Amino acid sequence: MIASLLYVFVCFAVSIAAMRPLGRYMAAVYAGERTFLDVLCAPCERVLYRLCGIDPRQESSWWAYASAIIMLGILGLVALFAIFTFQNHLPLNPQGFPGLPCDLAFNAAISFVTNTNWQSYSGETTLSYFSQMFGCVVQNFLSAATAMAVAAALFRAFARRQMQTIGNPYVDVVRSTLYILLPLSFILALLLASQGVIQNFSSYTAFTPISGGAEQFLPQGPVASQTAIKLLGSNGGGFFNANSAHPYENPTPFSNFLELVSLFLIPFAFTSMFGVMVSDKRQGWMLFAAMTVVFLPLTYLSLAQELNPNPHFDSSVIDLSDGNMEGKETRFGIAPSALWGMATSATASGSVNGMHDSYMPLSGMSYMLLMQLGEVVYGGVGSGMYGLLMFALLTVFIGGLMVGRTPEFLGKKLNAFDVKMASLVMLVPTTLVLAGTAFCVTVEAGRAGVLNPGAQAFAEILYAVSSAANNNGSAYAGLNAATPFYNLTLGVIMLLGRYGVMLPVLAAAGSLVQKNTVPLSAGTLPTHTPMFCGLLVGVIILIGALNYVPALALASVVEHIHMTSGSHS
Repeated sequence: MIASLLYVFVCFAVSIAAMRPLGRYMAAVYAGERTFLDVLCAPCERVLYRLCGIDPRQESSWWAYASAIIMLGILGLVALFAIFTFQNHLPLNPQGFPGLPCDLAFNAAISFVTNTNWQSYSGETTLSYFSQMFGCVVQNFLSAATAMAVAAALFRAFARRQMQTIGNPYVDVVRSTLYILLPLSFILALLLASQGVIQNFSSYTAFTPISGGAEQFLPQGPVASQTAIKLLGSNGGGFFNANSAHPYENPTPFSNFLELVSLFLIPFAFTSMFGVMVSDKRQGWMLFAAMTVVFLPLTYLSLAQELNPNPHFDSSVIDLSDGNMEGKETRFGIAPSALWGMATSATASGSVNGMHDSYMPLSGMSYMLLMQLGEVVYGGVGSGMYGLLMFALLTVFIGGLMVGRTPEFLGKKLNAFDVKMASLVMLVPTTLVLAGTAFCVTVEAGRAGVLNPGAQAFAEILYAVSSAANNNGSAYAGLNAATPFYNLTLGVIMLLGRYGVMLPVLAAAGSLVQKNTVPLSAGTLPTHTPMFCGLLVGVIILIGALNYVPALALASVVEHIHMTSGSHS
């Protein structure tokens, strides 16, 4: 356990060390200030604005901002659906893969546009190089940049006074891509390639197994470039079906460490960026502390579960000295695999380096809970911060009720509209998860997808719907989601989970930006103190977690009881 905790500590230490400088740089990017990358990025930025007819000086109201974000999503959805459907007529398809069926193309297109990257197919046997590069990778950048832009707009709303605009959506998306995501992805891709992650356009390599038998094919392709943005942009969609458990995506312990740090890098930096943009760095540290207070106990629970073997395994047949190695790669081991499961659930990535369906029940519960909280514990790039800030508004509102004062956050008095928008951000994913799970377990088409009996079957459906509604993308492998029912149902849930949260956030930003700040007084609730941090954690648990206790009890808790009691039902 000590070595495992040390691994977690080192990953955190490296990510935290990069948090402040990256956060300051990102704040400068969204403020339009000069950066050291201007010499490379500024000319490209100007060309893009001229080609698209965009005036970078013209800012938008929250409604115009939201309309632009939705339009970008619609255009991306149409383009991606067309690429997937007609990939057999497009170039860079050396294996001659056919176009995807309409229901699968619909699901996959929504999945990548919404930053979910749910994959009910094997990438290496389904998608051409063109689909992977010009479809998946392009949307990996744009979907991440969209969420980052929304977060930046909300930060401006807190920082500005008595204004009507929250920024230019096109400028925010372009700068997110050019100045942040592309440079980081380029560096990470080079580092991954140095470790053996492949990057080529070769046809699949034919070989005959040493044991004989039919000829097989070794997949090739431009993997390093997709893996880098998959991790940095909280996307999670892998080139291969095994995702980062595949040796071509994650070949060495060092590449695994790099990829783990990449999951945390931008979400951590967003807390520092917020402190800089609102001119109070203590606020950023308070939010980071609240996230970490929730994350670390669940991480310890997962590590403790995985470091102990499954009691149903026979120690005379299987070496159980390391713990539960089922579903994990031997080149990584238990601690890096368990930490990855926590990181991918917390950061809305959805990538995996092991099979979550084979982890202990309470580990699976930890992964589900982090998603069900709205993925605000670090969260996706941008989406985690704007979700957490909505929790902060509710916390201030509840604190105001306690002392009988109008709630204030960063000097902005909150009204009924602000609280309603924050409440919608909580209610939309919760409703989608609980109602969606109830629907899937009620109809025959939903139950037909489960491959295991009892509590595990329910856990598989609950995990899938939680993943879709919160735009995560990871899955319990025991659910066969490659059916028209799940492709269509989860596709709709992903769409509502993405824009059903973004729109209230932008509406709240539109309200906040119009307000003036009020001076601090003796009755003002400080929002940078340990007390407020504790109150925020309490609200996250009470409002975010308790909604799911009955469902989790019927799934992971019951399965854990069956496992420890020796029952297989």
